[in-house]
Amino acid sequence: MQMSTSVSRYSLEKVGDIAVVTMDEPESKVNTISTKMQEDFSAMLDTIEKDSSIKAMVLISGKPDNFIAGADIKELARMTTAEQGAKASQLGQNLLGRIADSKKPVIAAINGACMGGGLEVALHCHYRIATSGKKTQLSLPEVKLGLLPGAGGTQRLPLAVGLQASLDMVLTGKTIRPDKALKMGLVHEVCDPSALMHSALCAAREIIDGSLKPKQKKKNLMSRLLEDNPVGRKVLFSQATKMAMKQSGGNYPAIPKILEVLEIGANEGLKAGLAAESKAFGELSQTKECAALQSLFFGTTELKKNRFGKPAKVPQTIAVLGAGLMGAGVAQVSASKGFNVLLKDINDKGLGRGIAQIDKNLSLDVKKRKKTPYDKDILMSRIVGLTNNDDWQTHFKKCDLVIEAVLEDLDLKHRVIKEMEEVLPEHAVFASNTSALPIRDIAKASKRPENVVGMHYFSPVDKMPLLEIITHEKTSNEAAAAAVQVGLKQGKTVIVVKDVPGFYVNRCLGPYMAEVVALVQDGVSLETLESSMKKYGFPVGPITLCDEVGMDVAAHVQHTLASDLGVRMGGGDPTLLQTLVDNGILGRKNGKGFYNYPAAKPGQKAGKREANPEITNILKPFMRTPVKLEIEDIQKRMAYRFVNEALHCLQDEIIANPVDGDIGAVFGIGFPPFRGGPFREVDFVGAQTYVDTMNRYADKYGAHFAPAPIVVDYAKAGKKFHN
Repeated sequence: MQMSTSVSRYSLEKVGDIAVVTMDEPESKVNTISTKMQEDFSAMLDTIEKDSSIKAMVLISGKPDNFIAGADIKELARMTTAEQGAKASQLGQNLLGRIADSKKPVIAAINGACMGGGLEVALHCHYRIATSGKKTQLSLPEVKLGLLPGAGGTQRLPLAVGLQASLDMVLTGKTIRPDKALKMGLVHEVCDPSALMHSALCAAREIIDGSLKPKQKKKNLMSRLLEDNPVGRKVLFSQATKMAMKQSGGNYPAIPKILEVLEIGANEGLKAGLAAESKAFGELSQTKECAALQSLFFGTTELKKNRFGKPAKVPQTIAVLGAGLMGAGVAQVSASKGFNVLLKDINDKGLGRGIAQIDKNLSLDVKKRKKTPYDKDILMSRIVGLTNNDDWQTHFKKCDLVIEAVLEDLDLKHRVIKEMEEVLPEHAVFASNTSALPIRDIAKASKRPENVVGMHYFSPVDKMPLLEIITHEKTSNEAAAAAVQVGLKQGKTVIVVKDVPGFYVNRCLGPYMAEVVALVQDGVSLETLESSMKKYGFPVGPITLCDEVGMDVAAHVQHTLASDLGVRMGGGDPTLLQTLVDNGILGRKNGKGFYNYPAAKPGQKAGKREANPEITNILKPFMRTPVKLEIEDIQKRMAYRFVNEALHCLQDEIIANPVDGDIGAVFGIGFPPFRGGPFREVDFVGAQTYVDTMNRYADKYGAHFAPAPIVVDYAKAGKKFHN
């Protein structure tokens, strides 16, 4: 190869009559599409177009595991008008259109993340090769930011994979692995990472000499009937609209816009489709939903940094005490990210249940082709199962961090921590997965309290993204840094929380559930409570949540919070949940909650849940005079009490900032993402409007609705929690 030219973020090397253009954004781990990068790329295209000796171009990344990660989101966030958004979209369309219209074939050589604008770049290339590397993934995730692909993606994708596959990709933002991408026509070829350059050059030469002609994937008869005639397309878009709106609850404006733009392109052609795309992109860029989702994106990106710095000794071996639902989940996510894991339980029966749970989860991943059998075997080999009958002490002498997930009993946790410290090395961190017990109280049994932290996971651990790290007064920065480092490597979004009852998420959930009880007592049906909060944007209703968490756990949290929050836990009768527990109503865990959950018979799926008829009689003594309420009041009475406790948490420095509070609520309990979290919600409705609503409820229902002083101050000053 001989260097020909360089334009800032791009270098060009000639291999015979083929130009190899390498993208490498300086001082960044990934390539993103910024204004400067587009300018440089335009200049590079000028060079190639003018050089008659160049017959084809290979576009490849200089990053080890990234093609292009997408557009520069910070630039998008700075747009203040729909016109600016539309113009940015048009510039992207025009630039990438130069690739598609080029008489010199362009080959995209993809290794690593090819997402958003990165996939749009690839879609405009004449031939696409992806590597089989584990980090190679393709997606158009703009919908998750409240947007749609704005550089021609909505129009170029259907040309490659057809309308049905396009709708699925763009409406969900799902990630496509290389083998699936090849099968659906998203790429033309898959190769080993080490062979990418060779494969790209071979493809370029064969296209030049005419022996390789890039082809679109052939459609089957059903696809032709649905996609290639107006009647079929009408049916296709009608069904897609019904399904998408049902799943989203109509809360995400990007979804109808995506459907509209795709349909215009399908019916009226590329030019009309591109015009509709840029207009819709501009409009969506200014919605509050887009602002909320972008705020979550920036927040989670910031939380990928360890706020305590890198620990002096980075944990390699982790021990998990207790192989129950939570312990097994922690062991699974730890092993999946490369940790050596010691999973200990009292006896073989308990340990066997935990190992079986992990095996079942991983087998399901293999069945869904998320993992290979080899991946599963490697992961399982990282987990060493131990019981009291084994020589566990020898193993624990090499342990860097222990996560206990035993029963919520302070005496038991004290016995465990004393037993562990007899064998653990001096530097080892002891972390408790308690959901309610104060970490300072657990640390009282430790001879090294500076090494004790809380690591509160959410169930199911392998699916829930949030982890609360709880530090008490004596926790050292080194121990906190080690705990955060482990959480980040586990793939968790980590927030650091002050040591108070309920920590952050459960603390906010307490008043929310107290209001659920109050509304049940006021005669609001369980079905209405469920549907109201799902319409508000929660993934599950409060009744389902109570059944999933477990009535005993909900009652325990309610009791724990009552003494600390006082009047803020008012509204509902605090004995109602405990009465349900006393009557054997525990939720899904024993098949009897507000709903009954039929057990699966051998070889059959479990039956559908049904309302539990026992509930009516148990609730009768608690019922008050029925109150007729509008849906909006039902929603606000529950949601605003969650929000209010989040405001108290910020005021009391339980959380560090509003961003942590928003992300904790969204990722921990499913607070509606399109609302951005409790603090973003207050900003949207206005602090004064929120205060007025809470005062109105306080006058009508009681002092538990009194707005937090911090939001009263913000209302008086006209301030927002987010700039």
